[in-house]
Amino acid sequence: MYILGLATDYDGTLAHDSRVDDATLAAMKRFKASGRKLILVTGRETPDLERVFPHLAVFDRVVAENGGVLVDPAGGWRRPLAPPPPERLVAALREKGVTPLSVGQTIVATWEPHEETVLRAIRDLGLELQIIFNKGAVMVLPAGVNKASGFAAALDDLGLSAHNVAAVGDAENDHAFLRASGFAVAVANALPMLKAGADLVTEARQGAGVVELIEAILARDIDAFAVPERERIEIGVEGEGEDRVTLSPAGGAVLIAGASGGGKSTTAAALAEQIVGQGFQVCVFDPEGDHVDLAGTVALGDPQTAPRAQAVLDQLRSPDVNVVVNLLALDAADRPALFSGIMAQLAVLRAETGRPHWILIDEAHHLLPCERPAHALALPQRWPGAILLTVDPGCVSPSALAAVENLFALGAEAESVLRAFCAAVGEAPPSVPAAPSPGQALHWRRGGGARLVSLRAPQKKIERHVRKYAEGELGPDKSFFFRGPRGALNLRAQNLTVFLQLAEGVDDETWLHHLRRHDYSAWARGAIKDDALADEIAAAEDAGKNDAKTSRASVKAAIERRYTAPAVARARRPA
Repeated sequence: MYILGLATDYDGTLAHDSRVDDATLAAMKRFKASGRKLILVTGRETPDLERVFPHLAVFDRVVAENGGVLVDPAGGWRRPLAPPPPERLVAALREKGVTPLSVGQTIVATWEPHEETVLRAIRDLGLELQIIFNKGAVMVLPAGVNKASGFAAALDDLGLSAHNVAAVGDAENDHAFLRASGFAVAVANALPMLKAGADLVTEARQGAGVVELIEAILARDIDAFAVPERERIEIGVEGEGEDRVTLSPAGGAVLIAGASGGGKSTTAAALAEQIVGQGFQVCVFDPEGDHVDLAGTVALGDPQTAPRAQAVLDQLRSPDVNVVVNLLALDAADRPALFSGIMAQLAVLRAETGRPHWILIDEAHHLLPCERPAHALALPQRWPGAILLTVDPGCVSPSALAAVENLFALGAEAESVLRAFCAAVGEAPPSVPAAPSPGQALHWRRGGGARLVSLRAPQKKIERHVRKYAEGELGPDKSFFFRGPRGALNLRAQNLTVFLQLAEGVDDETWLHHLRRHDYSAWARGAIKDDALADEIAAAEDAGKNDAKTSRASVKAAIERRYTAPAVARARRPA
């Protein structure tokens, strides 16, 4: 399930003339029986609500007084979400003859045409209060308190994300909480303004419209809606920028593939930035420590300590926590097993909560290797909200590739990447319009044609991951190997610190062999992904072809300036 909750207004939505029909109540009970949550969001005060609707216990939470009070009908408690009404305001309104006048725990309410009198009283008393209108009702609440703020409090109490909740209403005061939900619905009798901003308008009116919505969700879940643009993330644009290319967390898996330096990390950063910024929950699997500095996330694991599966799950149980699972401390051979174990538990969490909405898997060939048996991967047949990044689709498990619906192939070899993917999934490759330029990708949605997409760049510039490259555990494919001119050595440098240690110890013949081949600058450019460092090392390679001592010193100085010196400085900081 993806839609795990329904938030509904009362008057004009659930109820007609204050009464809820038996058919509407029965539909609400079916909704709850499916394991989903019900939230009532109303301007009414709780005692009045209890009088007109004796079945409040069908709701998991009630937001009363237009966002001012939160109620748990089953638990028997109510909690004010705002200060009580100022007594001097109530006294002033009574003195001015405002009637009817209702005073709740947080709200003061009357009816038009008393709005001018109320406004003058607030101004004369110098109070920081707001007036909210609702089909002739005039409600006074503290600034910032409305149905959206009360809705947020209810979601927090229930551990739900707004992205997994549909909301339905009919009047102007419903607009705020509908727009705060994942799917905004207006019943057929709603005000035109509310209909215009809704993602769906029911065919039926009032309670019958709510029944229509409930039945659609029970039958089709998220497929009952055209996923709104605000619930999607943008990966790029097609053509001259008119057509946005977006991804839905309810869509199938996405594969971003291409050679190192082709822009995969930049694209992943742009997607992760949007996911966090739009309030979605994401779990990032990070074999190489590339994402530990992602804003709005908690990093579990470091170059010395492997993350614990239970710690990952504990963090993700809170809807507003995003997790980066740093796997640098694990040997490459041990990473797939930990990944599969966490994924099995995430499947249970997703079934219960609809979260995490997105799962980003960097270096997918490390975690989902093609040689690993399919039964050991614990992957669903359809894998919504999964984003996989890899150099070569042919190195990724076929069972994972089978769940991919959208492929984005980057770099000069994009057509070869597309063909490798098609070969892995057993499909004929589509015709390719052209090779992508830097900043572009070849996009293929399975079953359709291929097209060129200009990729969105992250707003924040990607910084070098100093700790990863200085102290971490790069895989064998990213490590540097001192082999010497005759291939007699096999000395592996899995990070820059180890590289410098080995560089000091190898003989001059070995050092100069790699130097003259420009192996050091090629490693810096391809594996370390630092063009500035690579350029400086290349200059040292050209200048010191026959001088082992000078060239060693130059390469060492270039690396220490950018990487190992900051690492040493961190290590020396007082705790």
